[in-house]
Amino acid sequence: MNKIYFLLVFLCFSTISFSQNIFSISGKLIDGNSKLPLESATIYFSKVSDSTVVDYTISDKNGNFNFKIKGLEYPVNLRVSYNGYLDYKKKFTSIVKDSDLGIISLNENVSSLNEVIVKSEIPPITVKTDTLEFNASSFKVSPDANVEALLKQLPGVEIDTDGKITVNGKEVNNILVNGKPFFGKDGKIVTQNLPAEMIDKVQVTDTKTKKEELSGQAASENTSTINLTIQEDKNKGLFGKATVGYGTDDRYESSLLFNYFKDTQKISVLGSSNNINSVGFSMDEIFDNMGGGRNQSVYMNSNGSFGINGMRFGGNSGITKSNMIGINFSDEWFNKKIDPNGSYYFSNAISENRNRINRINLLPNGNTSTNSESNSKTESTGNSINFDFEIKIDSTTTLYVSPSLSKTKSIDRFNSNSASFDNSNILLNENTTNNFQQDERFNFKNNLYLYKKLKRKGRGISFTMDNENSKDESNLNTITNTVFYQSGNPNDSRNQNRFDDNVNNMIQFEIGYSEPITDSLKLTFETSFKTQKLRNTKNTFDFDSFTDNYSNFNDLLSNEINSRNNTFNSAVGINITKKKYRFNLDFGTDFLNYDNQSNYLGNTITLKNKYIYPNVTAFLSYKLAKSKSIYSRYSYSASLPSAEQLLPFENLANPLNTITGNAFLKPIESHNLYLNYNNYDYASRSGLYTYFGGNLRKNQIVSSTVYDSDFKATTTYQNIDQTYNFYAGFSLNKSLKKEKRTFKYGFGFGMNFDFNQGLTNAELYQAKGIQLNPRVNLSWSIDDLVTIAPTYRYTYNVTSFENYVIDKTNTFIHTFKIEATTYWPKNIVLGNDFGYTYNSNIANGFQKDFYLWNVSLGYNFFKEQLLAKVKVYDLLNQNVNATRTISPTAITDAENTVLQQYVMFSLTYKLEKFGKKKDKNRIIIH
Repeated sequence: MNKIYFLLVFLCFSTISFSQNIFSISGKLIDGNSKLPLESATIYFSKVSDSTVVDYTISDKNGNFNFKIKGLEYPVNLRVSYNGYLDYKKKFTSIVKDSDLGIISLNENVSSLNEVIVKSEIPPITVKTDTLEFNASSFKVSPDANVEALLKQLPGVEIDTDGKITVNGKEVNNILVNGKPFFGKDGKIVTQNLPAEMIDKVQVTDTKTKKEELSGQAASENTSTINLTIQEDKNKGLFGKATVGYGTDDRYESSLLFNYFKDTQKISVLGSSNNINSVGFSMDEIFDNMGGGRNQSVYMNSNGSFGINGMRFGGNSGITKSNMIGINFSDEWFNKKIDPNGSYYFSNAISENRNRINRINLLPNGNTSTNSESNSKTESTGNSINFDFEIKIDSTTTLYVSPSLSKTKSIDRFNSNSASFDNSNILLNENTTNNFQQDERFNFKNNLYLYKKLKRKGRGISFTMDNENSKDESNLNTITNTVFYQSGNPNDSRNQNRFDDNVNNMIQFEIGYSEPITDSLKLTFETSFKTQKLRNTKNTFDFDSFTDNYSNFNDLLSNEINSRNNTFNSAVGINITKKKYRFNLDFGTDFLNYDNQSNYLGNTITLKNKYIYPNVTAFLSYKLAKSKSIYSRYSYSASLPSAEQLLPFENLANPLNTITGNAFLKPIESHNLYLNYNNYDYASRSGLYTYFGGNLRKNQIVSSTVYDSDFKATTTYQNIDQTYNFYAGFSLNKSLKKEKRTFKYGFGFGMNFDFNQGLTNAELYQAKGIQLNPRVNLSWSIDDLVTIAPTYRYTYNVTSFENYVIDKTNTFIHTFKIEATTYWPKNIVLGNDFGYTYNSNIANGFQKDFYLWNVSLGYNFFKEQLLAKVKVYDLLNQNVNATRTISPTAITDAENTVLQQYVMFSLTYKLEKFGKKKDKNRIIIH
């Protein structure tokens, strides 16, 4: 209790400290001739010493502005910038008191038909109604810097050690180039590979769905989008990088990223081939594609899987060899009436792994243990194509179509052996498995949205259609042998071919109408219908030694399931949009029904049911100040059980676990709540972010498993009264900059509480878990010389049980990492990434801690177009992959194959070739 009290006091103190010593600087802007007020002018403070932006604001509709700024002991300039007018400038030696500047008159800029222009200073920041715009040339970066380096210079923009970008505390989940996606909307490929010198403006807006964007609705999510506009002279040309490398143990890497720009047209090509568990085109300036190095341009998992734009490559633990090529295209056709954007990917990945597992099975009548070893090899080949078309039919009607198509083939080889023992170490069962499986998956998705504006502003009608059609065919050849030692049950030996056919067809229609009541109040009416049809067919054939083929149909292991789920919804929405807040409430009714059917052993079982549930979604976004806001969101919905969970027939596919459905399952009801508070102060470069959220689920569906004396399981499904989860946390960060030196520090704390219920051997248990995550990060740098960034995280887990075989578990993890990079002597870059992890959760016999140290040494030459590099992965040869997972039913320790130490030599070539700015023969008067 004392710890919680201390945390609340600390949060309150931190919040109060953000508002101390605040002074008001106010004034009113008018046109020097007409004396009319000037709305949306940009007013900003900048340091006299280096022009760094300290704070900014905009004028309101009456021309008034009012800064709420912390006291400053150094000289600053106040500048006022408005398009078509001369700038206003006033110097303050310090800010230690309130100041009213009164009426400020701005005079029009000198302009004539002879194109004589009085040039004004371009403001570093421009604030519009819903857009924050940075002028890239106002922020200094090194000549060869990428967009990520530019973003780090912008006030309010933070990039953490995991590569997550936030602006004023709001996470950026969408990055565009000239308003178009660039190999996926997460945009990390852009930030690490696009040269900063190409950028003209960095525009920040609230992230909107395509529906919200076209209909003019306010953004419902609390996230941001960054749009990078390219300079006019750089918007014609090409740039890219190519890397090749070879190392010890036959490790290799190669990657290519090529981009061609011509006005509105953009073509990009990327490709890679490597065997170092990488997607292959992150092109990190220090470690290229080396796993465990710096932030990756796409997500990268420690188990060897990786992905881009929602696509997953690899997928198994162990060592992955991957090959990938992709192309992205965007343009504007027919006088900007059609905006096409498309991409194609080809991927191939081969993953090999050796796995060892020791599992303690927690049972009310005594624990058992299972030990297993396995080897696996998976090869997958995929093709994916995605398109976006935005078609402006006329000035009031827009059609958006987004189809995607993917096809994947995979081959899996898997063999294992396992044995289970009781708590007296008496053998219960043994199993050996040898599987060979071929899969072919096909998926087609499409989203169509049509919006028609009507005469009155804000009034409109919309039509939406979403569909998904997928088919998954697999052929499994399995040879298994299971021996039971205690119950007298017959042993289970199988030599079979099983053919699985899964078909999923879904389509959803929605019609909407919006009616403005006032300029700020709008009502929406929506009706939708969704139907989903699934078919799962299993046909199993036993090996016939007489005919020497798989011809004996096994009806015990063959079945067919057909399912249709329908949802009809009718909803009314209230939308209020004010200068300081946005509020939206959608409430309606879901009419749910299912029709499920199973065919097994000649018997047909049909289950049908209907339900009516409310459906509610609401959000509130309140802007307390320019960079201080509160956001909250709530939703309630119900979801149907799956056909496999409902249909009461025996699934005997697993010789150690027989699964039967439960026809009396109820739908799951879910309540979800989230709220946060952001406060970023530009003058002090400090930010506070707090959040709280949770979910409560009624009638949660859980597995109910009963074990016999051979530890053979029989599983069904049950509804549990309720489970819930709550989480909360905060983070503080601050930046200090003096000339070329920058120091940043941050501190965060996260807490998570879970309440779960389950059934083991038909006995109900409860589990309450608490997780605490304090963390701290530091960064110290001297521009173009050195950067040092240490981070530390502590994770503490405690879970208490009721009516269970154990009472409590306690575990903790220490994670420390330090990144150091030096850029001296000239053209030489030395990078060091050192990490240490200690996990108390690991069992005896598995390594509890390990060090991972990666080193890179690079040399730029040939006018910095070539970069030669030597890299060492796992310098100390310490890398391991040992994990422990504690669940209410088992404690599982696992060890997998990991990438071992290697040395890599690589060469990178950089290409940049742009057109020149047109000479307009203008006379510039300063």
